[in-house]
Amino acid sequence: MHRSLKDAAIDLEKSGQLIRVKEAVSGHLEAAEIHRRVFDAAGPAILFEKIEGSPFMALSNLYGTFERTRYLFRDTLRKVQQLMEIKANPANALKRPFHYLPVLPHAIKALPLKSYFKPPIYFGKTSISQLPLIKSWPMDGGAFVTMPQVFTLPPAEQHIMKSNIGMYRIQLNGNEYKENEEIGLHYQLHRGIGIHHQMYNNSPHPFKCSVFVGGPPAHAFSAIMPMPENLSELTMAGLLAGRRFRYWTDPKGHTLSSDADFVITGIIQKDLKKEEGPFGDHLGYYSLTHDFPFMKVDDVYHKKDAIWHFTVVGRPPQEDSSFGYLIHEIVKDLTPQEFPGATSIHAVDAAGVHPLLLATAKDRYMPFRERVPEEILTIANRIIGSGQTSLAKFLLIAADEDDAPISAKNIPAFFHHLLQRIDWRRDLHFFTKTTIDTLDYSGNGWNAGSKVIMACRGPVIRNLGTELSELPSHQLIQKISCPAPGVLALQLPTWKGYDDSRMEITTLTDFLKQQNLSQFPLIVLCDDAHFLSSQFNNFLWVTFTRANPATDLYGVGEFTQDKHWGCTGSLIIDARIKSHHAPILEADQKISSKVDSLFKKGGSLYGCV
Repeated sequence: MHRSLKDAAIDLEKSGQLIRVKEAVSGHLEAAEIHRRVFDAAGPAILFEKIEGSPFMALSNLYGTFERTRYLFRDTLRKVQQLMEIKANPANALKRPFHYLPVLPHAIKALPLKSYFKPPIYFGKTSISQLPLIKSWPMDGGAFVTMPQVFTLPPAEQHIMKSNIGMYRIQLNGNEYKENEEIGLHYQLHRGIGIHHQMYNNSPHPFKCSVFVGGPPAHAFSAIMPMPENLSELTMAGLLAGRRFRYWTDPKGHTLSSDADFVITGIIQKDLKKEEGPFGDHLGYYSLTHDFPFMKVDDVYHKKDAIWHFTVVGRPPQEDSSFGYLIHEIVKDLTPQEFPGATSIHAVDAAGVHPLLLATAKDRYMPFRERVPEEILTIANRIIGSGQTSLAKFLLIAADEDDAPISAKNIPAFFHHLLQRIDWRRDLHFFTKTTIDTLDYSGNGWNAGSKVIMACRGPVIRNLGTELSELPSHQLIQKISCPAPGVLALQLPTWKGYDDSRMEITTLTDFLKQQNLSQFPLIVLCDDAHFLSSQFNNFLWVTFTRANPATDLYGVGEFTQDKHWGCTGSLIIDARIKSHHAPILEADQKISSKVDSLFKKGGSLYGCV
C-alpha cells in the first residue's frame, strides 16, 4: 500500500524495478525518447532527477509492464476483485461467507475522507512554467499533462461523491494560451466532465476545476476507470490504494487532493474556446488542432519533494496499455451483468483500442433452427450502444458454442475462427453517418464516420490459405503478402481520392472475380504490403485505424438487396492512407542520436535496453 508517488518509487527502487537518470534531461522530446526506449525493452520505471528548467523531479513508466502494475497493487487488487465479485453476484457472499467476510471491511476505503489539518499538498505554490514541461512528439502543440486527474463537481454541489474525475489531456503551453495564466482541456465523447460543462452552461456559477498530478498510483488509474455515471471515481481510488481518498478545500473553493504531488486549480471558461493540439495520440497518429475549452489558472500547489508523473502516448502498446489490463482484471466478472449473453469482450490495444472490438457471446435463440447469427446480433447492438464500447468502429462478434472454448482475447485465433465461418452475403451490418472516436480521423468528418458489425455463427464454410500458389498479376497490384491465414494484403498505388479509388477498385474486383481466392475471405489494400505482414500487430493497426467502414469497405461480387449490402466473394478493406488522415507519429532522429549517450557505458541507462 503506497501513501504517495514517492513511496511507490522507493518501493520499486528497492525491488530493482526503478532506475534513476542523474543527468539533466530536456523535457522537449528527450525525456519522451528515453521513456519510449525503456518501455519498448520492458524496462524499469524511470526517475528523472533533473528536468531542465524545472526544480522538480519527474517519473515515467510506472505501469510499464503488466507484472509491475500487479506488483504496485499487490496488497489491494485481490480485495477489489472480491468486492467486484460480490457486486456481480451478491449471492456469492451468502454462499461463501467465510471466503468473502474478511474483505468486507475493505469497502470502507471507498469513502473519501476530508482532511482537517493542513495536508501535504499545501506545502508550497509554483507556476505552470516551473513544472517539468514534457513535449513528446515533434509536431505536438506544446507540453502536455499526460497523467492528469481532472476533478469537477456539478454547479453548487459540495458533496464529494457527486464529483467526476477523468483523464482528459491538459495542454500547458503553446498555441494562443497565455503563459502561466491559461491551460487547454481536451475532452471527448462520453466523458463525465462534458455533462458537468453542460450543467454550468445553464448555471450562473463559475466552472471550477482542479487538475491533480501524482499521488498514490491508484489515483491516476481511478481517473481512467469506467465507473457508473452516478458513482465517483474516488471510490476506486480509495479501494485500490487501500487508503481513503483525502481531500481539502482551498480558500477559493477549489477541491484539492491532499496526497497529490501537484494540483492546478482554475476556472473553465464556459463559452470560450481556443485551439488545442496537435498531440501525438494513442492511435499512433497526431490528433490535430481543434477548438476546445480552456481554463484560467488560479493556483499551482505542490507537496514537499513533489514528483511530476507523466507518460508518453503513441502507437500501442504503450504504458497506458496496463490500464486496460488492470480494468479487465477488476471488471471481468461484471461483463455478463453489463452485457447479458456476452462471454468475452476485448478492445484490441494494437488497433488503438476503440477502432476494433472483439466479442464472443451465447446464441440461444431457437437452437433447433439453422445456426445463423441471431441473439449475438442483439448482444452486438447492446455493446455498440453502450458507453465507451459505443466508440467501437469495427465490432467482430462470434458465437462461442461453435468452437468452444474461444475467447476474444486470443486475437489470432479469433480471426481464424471468424474468417472460417463468416458469410459476407449476410453477416455485415452497418451504422452510417454516426459518431466515432474523436481521435479517429478515418471518418468523413471530425467525430463523424460509420461502424460495422461482423457477426459469425455456424459451421466452418472454408479453409484458410496462407500463401498463393499463383500470384495474380494486375497493373494496380505492386506487391502481395499474407499477414494472417485467410488474409491477403495488396499493395496499390497511393490513394488519390474516393472517385479515383472507386474506379480502381471496380477494375480490381472485376479482375479478382476471375481468380480462385476462396481461401482468402479478407483482402486489405495498403501502401506497404511488407510492413503489413511483418507483424500481426501491424496488420491490426493499419487495417482498422485507416478505414471507415461505409466508405472503405468493398467486395468481390458486391450487391445491395433490400438495403442490405454484402458480397459473394472476398471482402475488401481499403486501408491506404487517405488525404484527410492525420500524420503518423515519428520520432525526431536528432533527439534520438542525442540521448544515445545515456544508454552507453558510463550513462545512467547503460544496460537498461
